[in-house]
Order: sequence, then structure tokens, then C-alpha cells
Amino acid sequence: MNRLTTASALTHSHAATLRKRPTVRSLSQSSLPQCLLAPVHYERNYSYPLLVWLHDDGGSERELKRIMPLVSLRNYVSLAVRGISTSGAGYEWPETPDAILAAEARIAEAVETARQRFNVHADRIFLAGAGAGGTMAIRIALREPERYAGACSIGGAFPQRHSPLARLSRARDSRLLIMHCRDSQSYTVEQVCSELALFHAAGMSVTLRQYPCGDELTTQMLRDLDVWLMEQVTGVSTAEVQEPAALPSEWN
Repeated sequence: MNRLTTASALTHSHAATLRKRPTVRSLSQSSLPQCLLAPVHYERNYSYPLLVWLHDDGGSERELKRIMPLVSLRNYVSLAVRGISTSGAGYEWPETPDAILAAEARIAEAVETARQRFNVHADRIFLAGAGAGGTMAIRIALREPERYAGACSIGGAFPQRHSPLARLSRARDSRLLIMHCRDSQSYTVEQVCSELALFHAAGMSVTLRQYPCGDELTTQMLRDLDVWLMEQVTGVSTAEVQEPAALPSEWN
């Protein structure tokens, strides 16, 4: 069942929320354009969930070192993959057939590298991203439901072109979280309403949360990402249940 939750988010900007952070330990890699982080107090006999982070257009894999302290430095092996093409000072995830295939292959190769370095649970590999990276995370998870346990998009719309639901029978089992910024200029409330109708018609189960902010990545979103991921890993819902907010008339 689709559900919309309005969280009490901290509305600091992306840069402000990520300014102060503890030191994290990264591991040097080969020629792969990625960043791989070891969890604090890594236990080699424990099979860790793997969180794969996809940056927004204009970003890079290096932002993982700022993201993970606000998610969790203990719960996951974490990995960030660079976008397929350049965009100004950073990189991006084009929505073309060739770029989608390239992204799929790059992410799969990076995941295999992480699994060679760490004890990663094969059934607990999750994709997440911001903006265009979130859209690509959802797309790749739906293309390969056997490989990925679920995906989260923060401020990125559900993919539209190039048949994202080509594997609908398996996609219905995918665990998806979409975080929507209520005042976003790039991902509007009207788009969310259209997506809700699509999810309902397709028989998909998607968690949709709305935050009172513009096109921002907030600390609350990243904390909520950690909670949602651990719910998928443990199968236990968080004890803290928020009161549902009144829905806009468009959802009534």
C-alpha cells in the first residue's frame, strides 16, 4: 500500500547540513570511479548491508564522505559511484539507453569490488541517491530486482522514459522509498500525484514521504533513510510512529 508521510524535516541546505562531520576511513581503489567506505569497527564475521550512493547531477562520488556520517558510519559498507558523463565541475546520469546500460554496468562492477573487499550480505544491497542519482537508483533497482534489495530516491522523480517497468511482475516485489520536497521546482506535487496513480495501477508498494522544504538534501532525510534501510534489513518497523499529516486536496 502506498503511503505518504510528512516528516518534520530540518530545512538546512545541503552544504550547511554536511559542514561538520566526523572522520571516515576510505579505501583506495583501482581505476573504478568510485568511493568505498569501511564501517566503523568492521566485523569480518558479520554480513553487512551495502548502501550504494548515486550523486545528483553536478556532484561526484567523493560526497559519500559527507553523506555517510549523517546516515550511519556503523550499519553499512557504503559505496558511491561516479556519474556516466561530465557536468560542469562534476558528473551526471543521462537518461539515454546507452547511458542507462553504462550506469548499470558501472554500478554492478563497483558492487562486485565492494563484495570482494568486505563481507556483504548478497540480499541486502540497496541503491540510494539524490536528484538525478535517485531517479537512476530507482531505475537500476527495477531493472535488476534479483541483484538489489531496494532503492531510495531523495528529490528525484520516478523514471519516465525507456520502459522503467519492463519487468513489472518482479518490480512489484521491489522495496522503494521516494522522498519528495514539497516546494520543489524540479519535482512538483503534480508529478507526485501522477506517480501515485501509476504505482496504484501497477500494483506496486512504494513508501512516499514529503518534507517541508525546496530542492534540498536535509539531515532529517538522511536519518530517515537509515531508519527505512534498517527496517528493510531487520523486518521490524521503527518504534517511533509519527502522526500522519493532512494530505493536500490533490490526494483526496
